[in-house]
Amino acid sequence: MSENETTTTTAMPTTYDPKAAEHKWYEFWKAGNYFEAGRRPEAKPFTIVIPPPNVTGMLHIGHALDFTLQDIMVRSKRMQGYDALWLPGTDHAGIATQTKVEQKLREQGISRYDLGREAFLEQVWQWKEQYAATIHEQWGKMGFSLDYSRERFTLDEGLSAAVREVFVRFYEKGLIYRGKKIINWDPAARTALSDIEVEYKEVTGGLYHLQYPLKDGGGYITVATTRPETMLGDTAVAVHPEDARYKHLIGQLLVLPIIGREIPIIADEYVEQDFGSGAVKITPAHDPNDFEVGLRHNLPQIIVMDETGTMNEQAGPYQGLDRADCRKQIVKDLQASGVCVRIEEHVHQVGHSERSGAVVEPYLSTQWFVSMKPLADAAIDAQKSGKGVNFVPDRFEKTYLGWIENVRDWCISRQLWWGHRIPAWYCEGCGEMHVAREDVTSCSACGSTSLRRDEDVLDTWFSSALWPFSTLGWPEETEDLKRFYPTAVLVTGYDIIYFWVARMIFTALEFTDQIPFQDVLMHGLVRDSEGRKMSKSLGNGVDPLEVIEKYGADAMRYMISTSSTPGQDLRFRWEKVEQARNFANKIWNASRFALMNLEGITASDIDINVKLSTADRWILHRLNATARDITRLMDGYEFGETGRLLYNFIWDDLCDWYIEFAKLSLYGSDEQAKRATQSVLAYVLDRTQRLIHPFMPFISEEIWQHLPHEGETITLAPWPVYEPGLEAPEAVKEMELLMEMIRSVRNIRSEVNVPMSKKIELMIRPSSEAEQAILTRNEEYIARFCGTSKLEIGTALSAPDKAMTAIVTGAELYLPLAGLIDISQEIARLEKEEQYLMSEVQRVEKKLSNEGFVAKAPAKVIEEERAKMLDYADKRTKVLARIAELRG
Repeated sequence: MSENETTTTTAMPTTYDPKAAEHKWYEFWKAGNYFEAGRRPEAKPFTIVIPPPNVTGMLHIGHALDFTLQDIMVRSKRMQGYDALWLPGTDHAGIATQTKVEQKLREQGISRYDLGREAFLEQVWQWKEQYAATIHEQWGKMGFSLDYSRERFTLDEGLSAAVREVFVRFYEKGLIYRGKKIINWDPAARTALSDIEVEYKEVTGGLYHLQYPLKDGGGYITVATTRPETMLGDTAVAVHPEDARYKHLIGQLLVLPIIGREIPIIADEYVEQDFGSGAVKITPAHDPNDFEVGLRHNLPQIIVMDETGTMNEQAGPYQGLDRADCRKQIVKDLQASGVCVRIEEHVHQVGHSERSGAVVEPYLSTQWFVSMKPLADAAIDAQKSGKGVNFVPDRFEKTYLGWIENVRDWCISRQLWWGHRIPAWYCEGCGEMHVAREDVTSCSACGSTSLRRDEDVLDTWFSSALWPFSTLGWPEETEDLKRFYPTAVLVTGYDIIYFWVARMIFTALEFTDQIPFQDVLMHGLVRDSEGRKMSKSLGNGVDPLEVIEKYGADAMRYMISTSSTPGQDLRFRWEKVEQARNFANKIWNASRFALMNLEGITASDIDINVKLSTADRWILHRLNATARDITRLMDGYEFGETGRLLYNFIWDDLCDWYIEFAKLSLYGSDEQAKRATQSVLAYVLDRTQRLIHPFMPFISEEIWQHLPHEGETITLAPWPVYEPGLEAPEAVKEMELLMEMIRSVRNIRSEVNVPMSKKIELMIRPSSEAEQAILTRNEEYIARFCGTSKLEIGTALSAPDKAMTAIVTGAELYLPLAGLIDISQEIARLEKEEQYLMSEVQRVEKKLSNEGFVAKAPAKVIEEERAKMLDYADKRTKVLARIAELRG
């Protein structure tokens, strides 16, 4: 017996205890460092970097899906001999985490301004440590095989250095700039937002029609707006230069109601003549399109509210009002003065902050931006030239290109305290700005040491965009970067293709000249059983730890992974988790039975190259085919179909058929046959645990450790590969005949209510000598599983006068059951079977007469359909003959 060889034990409990096994084996795996990459320097690397969860709270069921799919891939690749790295980490999640901590402080009657920046950041770091520890615990409970020795955090020292390096390089190339633009402003969080951090919701509001009088008293111009409070910042009214209604007024002045400011009528092709009145109010400081018009015409930019959404001194009599209250008051005043002549109900899309939920304000502000066009062009070129990433499903490539082809400059500065502080310093002496990799202590222009660092931090997605290469040590040329980059696959939800996937691609191309991952597997959202999105307001969220507590981690993992289809949402159903738990119990019970019959067997005793029974050869063939197909499906990310194959093989082939057949050898007197079946049973169970391991790691390890095996852990056991020598098509043919025969006899028993405990006479008339040889060879199986008191097999047999009949491929079965059946009922049953067979013949005939099907289908498929039709027709002929005999 070799060093790592283990004999079996009979100590498996009657029932599987997930809690005990999960804790035991996860600690065992971690203690053995089995998840660490680099143990196989000669092997091909396979890398996944985990999409880092935010340190804002607990992992949800969507995380469970995302991470389970990754773990399945990593575990299977590790078993296939790859040097597999699954790199863990967490994201500081700037605005999201800061919002959570501020909310906590508000409950104590404190604001971040009361604490000051440094003390507030200490509070946030404490929050981070607490929730990072919680996430660690959840990862463990779900069984994720993460390489904790390489864990990263987006604000750790190394990643912070990478972020600063990228910022400075972008700045030096002119791809980062500071400028005054209209940005999305969150007045609740008091920070800028990027375009994709704005969620648009349909809102029913008003469209307000306002009359602005001409200065000379010669009439007025009507404009319409959904935001009347912004009129206080109007600096012009624009019309189309070719609009005959207004041509004569271009250049004249209007008087802005309430404020009394004189504003010009300007001509600009931005205006649509046919929309509304054809005249548009221009508010350069509060609308992105108006901002551009204002630049073209050198208009003043008047900001009428502060960073909290409160009207400022430019708002005249409305100073100090909240923007919503200002709207109500200004509308009243405009109606009273006759300026507001009509209010229409208007349904439109209004932007809301993804984080705070506040209505986003288009706001003129000095911010930092990334110039996106050069970066987007490089990403587009890579994708269209065939050097880009492979999207799964491929329809998401169109989504990706659609966004990146129309991308605007990215606003990357945030008015927060938690995050990567922008590496820019301003000289208090001469005003010179310095952007540098290291902290600046003196001004290079004037020598002053009085410098002020930029207060803002970077958008969270700026650091997340570097995740695939910064986590491996970039900008240093580390061994990990050389070995594990680019990564193999990114697994993520389709909802963050803009936020994250696109940004990782263009930053990786810019800084590493390579795509960051070969494949992007897009999965959908986990919805409730009714198809609704999970949310706090609906109270329909699912805590993965609750699922684990109730059914175990393996059941949750199996259900959620095998219910998913790439790119599609899935519905969480508790009954499916229960079915997965039942499946785990089925595996456990089958293994317990096997172990009771494998006592004393070691791994070196297992020999499948001996004389084997039909059932032995058949199960090895089925295992071989299943391993081949599962590997192919997993490589194609078809985890739902993989789960179906695993379930069918284990539940049907192994448990319902093979183990039952194996009992004949195991309990028989032929020691040679018993030894052969023990070897096959041990071999198949071992390989089955390996195939199920990526999906159900805990129960598979528990069972595998009881089986005869070599090695310390199933996590490093070799993956089953296809072996041509295990092909046994003749055994498959024999077993299919036997199984169809056994099912038919059992169906007849059921129809006439004859229990298996009652022995029956069975006569079998094979279609040929070949079938007779098969049946004679397997006579023991037939007698056992059909429950016969007398069994006759022969091509010359004829049906008795009173008998139940079944027609199977290759044979006719007769059950002389005189006194137990009603002849008229048997005729009725056969007539029903004849009608079914006739419908099948007609269905296949119709299919084969379809020119489109015949033209497109492979020749093999057409041949299979013809064979089916002949088989159905042959069975029908025999059924008709038997009906005639009974009526005879």
